[in-house]
Order: sequence, then C-alpha cells, then structure tokens
Amino acid sequence: MNKQIKVIISIVVVIIVLIMGVLSVYLYKEKIKKDSPIVNDFQECVDVAGLVEESYPRQCNFNGHNFTEDIGNEQEKSDLIILENPRPNQIIQSPLLIKGRARGMWFFEANFPVILVNWDGLIIAEGFATAKGDWMTEEFVPFEANLYFTIDKDIYSNRGALILKKDNPSGLPEHNDALEIPIIFEDIKNK
Repeated sequence: MNKQIKVIISIVVVIIVLIMGVLSVYLYKEKIKKDSPIVNDFQECVDVAGLVEESYPRQCNFNGHNFTEDIGNEQEKSDLIILENPRPNQIIQSPLLIKGRARGMWFFEANFPVILVNWDGLIIAEGFATAKGDWMTEEFVPFEANLYFTIDKDIYSNRGALILKKDNPSGLPEHNDALEIPIIFEDIKNK
C-alpha cells in the first residue's frame, strides 16, 4: 500500500471513532434526560432533589434549573402588613388563627376582611381581622382573626390561599390592596 492510502484510512478511522464518541455521549445524555424525573416547580424539586437553599424565599436547584418557593406577595407588602401566622406554605387546619401587624390605614373601624380560598379560588371561609390596639395611626397595629372552615377531603389539590384585604370603605379601585399567601390544607392529598 502506498503512503497516501494509509493516511486516508487513518483519517477515516479517526473520523469514525470521533463520530461514534459524539454519538455515544449524545445517547447517554438523552438516556439521563429520559430517566430523570420531570420537575416543574419548587415542591417537585424538593421532592426529587431534597436540596433547598436556606434563603427567603427558599430555592431549589435540579439539573441546572432553579425553582423559587412561592410566598405570594408577602415581600412586596411588608411595609404595609406583616403576617406572623400562618406563614406562606404552612399546613393549616380549622380553626385558623391569623395574627400579624398592619399599618393603621389597612383598617377601617378597626377591622379588615380576611378570605380563605381553595386551589380553584372558591371561598371556603371569610371574616374580619380586628385591631388589638389604636388603629387610627400610620404605625403598625397588631391584629387577630379566627377562621372556621371545612374542606372536602376529596378535593383536587391541598393548596389554597389566604387573602388579607385592605378595608376600602370608599369602594374606589385605586384604594384596593391585599396580601395573598399560599397555604396547604392539612390531611388533603393531591390527586
């Protein structure tokens, strides 16, 4: 054989080996993707990976994707209302004791509405939080409320939301405001 044919055969062999190597890596990555669970949100990430960064809100990383825990709009409203109980994503049961502090402007006649909804937005309880001090101030005022509710044990999801609405006796939409946090109902299994 002449020297040129040996070089060509060597180049073809190297190319074939490279193609087989690249194809092997590609197929291996596809197998890992196929065998790897699908993660779409924070809770699924926690269930699969179990690794949570202790930040607020908490974060979970899985396969290079970062998922942040839903805490509602708590951080955006912290200069107006602070909820001490329940906390976002807390498991709750009836009766639900609601405690916190809100600026005096959140109240009207020492009250503001609180609403508990299920995963579908259906109202399952509502009532009023009451100021535990002088509400005619711009400072934070402690409040409390109790909600009594029953939840269908066969409901689709154990998720819901607690909504604390700024009382708005004027009815003008520019004065509407609310704190909304996600909650989890006790003894309900997701379907």
